[in-house]
Amino acid sequence: MIIYFLRHANAGEPMANPKKDEKRALDKEGIAQCGMVGRALAALDVQVDAMISSPLKRAVQTASLVGNELSYEGKLQFEDALRPGATFADFRRLLEKYSKQEAIMVVGHNPNLSEFLGRSISETGCEAGTELKKGAVAKVEIDRSSAFLHWCLTPKILRALYAAAAESSRPKTSRK
Repeated sequence: MIIYFLRHANAGEPMANPKKDEKRALDKEGIAQCGMVGRALAALDVQVDAMISSPLKRAVQTASLVGNELSYEGKLQFEDALRPGATFADFRRLLEKYSKQEAIMVVGHNPNLSEFLGRSISETGCEAGTELKKGAVAKVEIDRSSAFLHWCLTPKILRALYAAAAESSRPKTSRK
């Protein structure tokens, strides 16, 4: 199974009231991050059988915007196992539920999404040193006995790649 770990994009400052914070939306930067991530994943020909999101607004928006860029036509699934504060045991149950899928994307929050990523790729089951920045996505391939981190793209890396691509596509001026 391939798992794409996607942390929700930028959503401004957390709110003191947890119920209000659950409804915190992406900001302009977060919406732009989703476009960059989605276009990069589409360019990599990423296809997923299921998109699974935390039910919090910023994660749902991230999943929806990235899913649009990927031309994902399935129904977005919501799982409490991706909420802030969920445990690795919750995440393992989620993986079991979707185990028939070849590729899934999980959209959630830190610190638990980084923990899930680290513990998924660590042989000993302890947390490997991973940290998903807001709007970052990592590809992990898991089989019965092992897991491999293939890559991790951050918004900073994607901005640099887009800037380099734009620079290289500009017409060159010659000096005489």
